[in-house]
Order: sequence, then C-alpha cells, then structure tokens
Amino acid sequence: MGEFEKSISFDGRDIRLKIGLLAPQAGGSVLIQSGDTAVLVTATRSTAREGVDFLPLTVDYEERLYAAGRIPGGILRREGRPPEKAILTSRLIDRPLRPLFPSWLRDDLQIVALTLSMDELVPPDVLAVTGASIATLLAKIPFNGPMAAVRVGLVGDDFIINPTYAEIESGDLDLVVAGSPDGVIMVEAGANQLPELDIIEAIEFGYEAVQDLISAQNDLIAELGIEIPPLEPPEEDATLDNFISDRATEAIKKILSQFDLTKSERDAALDEVKAAVEAEIEQLAEDDPVRVAASADSKAVGNTFKSITKNLMRKQIIEDNVRVDGRKLDEVRPVSCQVGIIPRRVHGSGLFNRGLTQVLSVCTLGTPGDAQNLTDDLQPDQEKRYMHHYNFPPFSVGETRPLRAPGRREIGHGALAERALLPVLPPKSAFPYSLRVVSEVLSSNGSTSMGSVCGSTLALMDAGVPIIKPVSGAAMGLIKEGDEVRVLTDIQGIEDFLGDMDFKVAGTDSGITALQMDMKISGLSMDVIAKAIHQAKDARLHILEKMLACIDKPRTEMSPYAPRLLTLKIDPDMIGLVIGPGGKTIKGITEETGSRIDIDDDGTVTISAVDESKARRARNIIQGMTRKLNEGDVYVGRVTRIIPIGAFVEFLPGKEGMIHISQLADYRVGKVEDEVSVGDEVIIKVREIDSKGRINLTRLGIHPDQAAAAREAAEVNR
Repeated sequence: MGEFEKSISFDGRDIRLKIGLLAPQAGGSVLIQSGDTAVLVTATRSTAREGVDFLPLTVDYEERLYAAGRIPGGILRREGRPPEKAILTSRLIDRPLRPLFPSWLRDDLQIVALTLSMDELVPPDVLAVTGASIATLLAKIPFNGPMAAVRVGLVGDDFIINPTYAEIESGDLDLVVAGSPDGVIMVEAGANQLPELDIIEAIEFGYEAVQDLISAQNDLIAELGIEIPPLEPPEEDATLDNFISDRATEAIKKILSQFDLTKSERDAALDEVKAAVEAEIEQLAEDDPVRVAASADSKAVGNTFKSITKNLMRKQIIEDNVRVDGRKLDEVRPVSCQVGIIPRRVHGSGLFNRGLTQVLSVCTLGTPGDAQNLTDDLQPDQEKRYMHHYNFPPFSVGETRPLRAPGRREIGHGALAERALLPVLPPKSAFPYSLRVVSEVLSSNGSTSMGSVCGSTLALMDAGVPIIKPVSGAAMGLIKEGDEVRVLTDIQGIEDFLGDMDFKVAGTDSGITALQMDMKISGLSMDVIAKAIHQAKDARLHILEKMLACIDKPRTEMSPYAPRLLTLKIDPDMIGLVIGPGGKTIKGITEETGSRIDIDDDGTVTISAVDESKARRARNIIQGMTRKLNEGDVYVGRVTRIIPIGAFVEFLPGKEGMIHISQLADYRVGKVEDEVSVGDEVIIKVREIDSKGRINLTRLGIHPDQAAAAREAAEVNR
C-alpha cells in the first residue's frame, strides 16, 4: 500500500491521517494529527507463543520531549522511565481496545503510540486512542471495531468536544468517552461536583461524536479496500469441557448458593471440587480422549472450571437476583471507619473497611517546595500540589510475590483517587501546604480504588485539611446475558473478575468528582450507564453517612508534628535581596531560624517549621529586610557597633541605620560611649534615607505614644 492521506472534519476541527508514510514494517501505522499535535500509532502482530492461554496485548504510549522543543533534564539528557501521565495514557488506550479483540485470540499484539509533535492546544491522548483503532484495522487483526475516543469539556453551560488545555483547566469537566458501534466502552472523568444528570448528558454528547469518528474509519477501510479477518473462533473439541461440566456443575452451584461462606471458605470449597475432577482425570486410561486433552493443555482444566463457575454465578444473578454473598443487587457490604490510628509523626490517617476490603490512607502535610515537579513530561502543568499514591502488596490477597516498583495498575488507581479529591481541596491561597496521601491496601476483595477515595477523605480530615466536602466512592458491576441486564452495587472480587463491567463513581453529596468505566463486552447503551450512575449515588451517600459518623468535619488543629506555615507577600523586585548572592542570605536565615523558606515568582514567601516560633522569627527577618521605610517611623532597636561619630542600630532584622552623635541627645554629647553601649536597646526614629539608600536615625523628637507603640510592636514580633 502506498501513501494515503485523509482529512476528517470533526466538530470544527480537522483530524488528518497519513498512512504508509512512516513505519512501513509495522503491521499497521497511522500518523494522526490535529493542530500541531501529531501522534504516530502502530499495531504489530506476532505468532502466538506455545502455552499462552490469554491475549498477550501490550500497549505503550511514549513521549519525547523534542515534541515540545525541550531537552530532558538529568545527567543522561534523555528520556528514562515513562512519567505518570504517559503510563495513564497507555492505560487509556488499552482499556477500550482490549475488550474488542476476540476472546480466543492468542497472538502477541503490541500497540505503540509515539507523540512526535505537540502544541499547547490539542492533548495527544484521545488522538492516540482513535489512532490505535485505525492502526489495528490497517494491520488486519481480528477486531470488533472500529473504536474511537473524544474528550468532553464543560465551559459555562455548554459541552464542547476535544477542548484545549486552557478550556479543560477553566471548565468543570474533563471527560473522555470511548465507544464502538455497539455502544460506550470506556469512560474516564474528573468533575467539579457535577450532578448525575449532567454527567449522563456529557457521556451521551461525547458518544454522538464518537459515532462520527467510527463512521469515518469505516469509510477509510472501504476506500483502502481492507478486509478485516472473521471473528469466528476456531473449532475446539468439547470432550474435556463436557466431562468437567458433568462432574462439577452441581457441586459449584451448591457452593455459590451457600451465602454464609466467607471468601476463603468459598475458594477452598471450589478448589476441592476442582481437585476431585483432576484426580478423576488422572485415573482415566492414558489413551482416554479426556485425559489426552487435559495432558495436551495443562491449563485446560482450570480454564474450563473457571468458565463453569462464571456462567453459574451469572445465571444465579440473572435468574434469582441474588449474589454469591447473599446480598441484594443494590446492597453495599458492611462499612466501618476509624481515624487517627497511627501514633506520633503521622499527620493524619484513616482506616476504611467495606466487607473484606480494607484500605489504610495516610496524609502528610508538606511545604510548597514539596510539590511534585512535572517538567519532564509534555503536559503544560509544571507542578502537582496534591499527590495520591496507591500500594497493593501481595499479602492483601493472601499471596506471595516479589515487591516491585508501582505498576500501571497502582499508578492508575492512585490517579483515579487523586482526581476524585482534587475538586474539594482548599485553594493554595487559603491552605498553602503540599499534600501527599498514601493508600495502603491491606486487604482486597473488590473496589480498592474507591476504598482509597474513602480512606483518603478520612485521612485528610484527620490531618486538619479544610476540604470543601467529604468524598466517597463505590464500584458498580454488570451482568449482561442477551437482553437481560443486572447492575450490581459495590462489587466484590469474584463479581469484578467474572462480570462485564467495572464502573467506579466518586463524589460528594452534591455531585460527581470522578468516574471510570471499563467494559469486558463490546459496548453498553446509555440507559444502562444512566442506571449505574444513579444506583451508584445511593451507594455513595450510604457510605458517606458511615464515614461522617466517624469524623464529621476536618479537625481544627493539626498534628503537633505537622509543619506550621506562615506566608507573606514581598515586592518581586525584593526577591533577589532575600535570596542574596549565591543564596547566601536565605541560607543564613534558614540556618539561624531552623525553618524552610520557599519563594514564588510573584513574591509569595512561605515559611515552614514544626516550631511556629521559628517560622515567626524567619518571617520577621524577611519583613524587616523588605519593609519600605518612611521618614518618621519609630522602632525599638539594638546598638550593634560604635564609631567616633555615632552608633549603628539594627532596628529591623537585616535593617541597620546610624545615629549621628549629634542625634543621640538634645544636648551636646562628648563621646558616643557616654550615651550608648553595644547591645543597648534604644528607641529610634527614621530621620532620613539618603540618595544612596543609607538610613540616618535619631533619638530626638519621639513622642511618648510613638515610643510605647514601638515597644508593643517589638514585643509582638519577638
């Protein structure tokens, strides 16, 4: 296939496609461009590896800083580990793409999206999602597409498609909708406490635009004459499946109907049934077709057993409207909460339990200088003031495995909880702290990300962070069999694993702050999505009630180990004076007071210390250095040195002036030492500031009321 170009007119913008120009050896490649943002997306397929019983799909989104005309920092001056935003974009591409591949496909698939150029208007992530669909179609990989994604923003009262970075920042919604011809397949959003109806309308608005992009892809494939391979699975011998089904179905059905079993008891009972079937297969003759089939595929028995369990669980929910733990479809598991359970240095903590899911969230208050620097990715944001980190150790599910750096799942769950809480955090002007919350999953049985949202809310309030409103979250599930649909509230692990949807919704009692929907089927209608969102509200409010019974508002006092912050504003022209040559001045203030000082470009100075008196001392020094003096101002000062013609007095931190011998008294003074000594405290008045900035002081003409006011001010500032 030679070079081919196509332009899609889309909501007032053009999306331009170039095919056959770049990456000719990839299975399929497309350069997708909008404005000056251009992303190269490739799809490549390799032969299946022996013994693989899953779809080995890898999705990588890569950023190069040359795309924004920048050179990476660090010693190597090249890109290293992908930044968090790149990992989240990889997940954004993967999640709507994965369910559209046939379940029987075992070939190695890799999608690589590489941002080659980026302007300050068009985010590359939704372009990469749509580009992944086009590249897959071009690679002729079996695929139930096309698929496309758009971003929906809310500016004023109007929804807009694919808003710019500035419009996202100023609006109340940042929502990504991905869809297939069968319906919505993925939703991810951050919102400023928007009502459920607004969110539903935004998803519907976005899906209408998605359908235009799907139609354009169909036209493209027709123009290129590309035929997509059939999606029919290869024929398989059902001998082994039938053997296992005959012997295990009734036993599994009985276990799933025993609602009083705990998760571990249910798992153990299922394992016993599976072991009994495996033992029976081992007793068969070596040439028996069942034993031959089991020997040919070591994982076949386990996969069949899992499939039977899945079908029976789903049938029980569809036909009986009851779940494996006996709950109703819209019932939340038992919830309990605690705060302040960790002693000493921890600034705030919250323990959230929902069923067997347990999350411990810990809040740490830091200075503005503790904010995360974001200069090594392509995003316009330069720093992140609120950081949420999510950890999922193996003991949380009763397993053993090596501990490694956070993976994509941990980063994704942390980002979701972070997004849920951002809208309720106080502004920096009112609460200048940097904030870090770490959620430790101590026990997992479904919906740990929403457990992290709830635990983090508790920890923030325990730390005394004046959040606008508390946030809670719940995960919704789905069982769909033909036309029969059941929406499940607060799904547990088995329902997530064997169900069709994981729809996480977080928000306050006023509206939604974040949501994330992932599907295992090829699409979902808007009426089912609307039902899930409304059902989630009831769950959120129920959970929120339990949280508020534990702590109903942020504490008015912070931990004694949290830093105390004081802020002041100085003239930006004075910043250099405070910093001093080579940082000498600010370093001296830091060492003298034991505090930390951060200065913004606009002249905002933030001083932090665990001991508030040390922070006040540093503030007084900086105020003294930068205060504009007026002739006639009266201060209390201390004599620092004496020369024959006068005495030098420090009357503000960093401010020193001289009293001429003639200004020491209202009579003739013979020697300066006759009136003052080094270390004496004196009341002085600013007599003159000369053209060179030298400050001349006097002890004459000071009214008693001025002297009293100066002494009182000095006492306050000590």
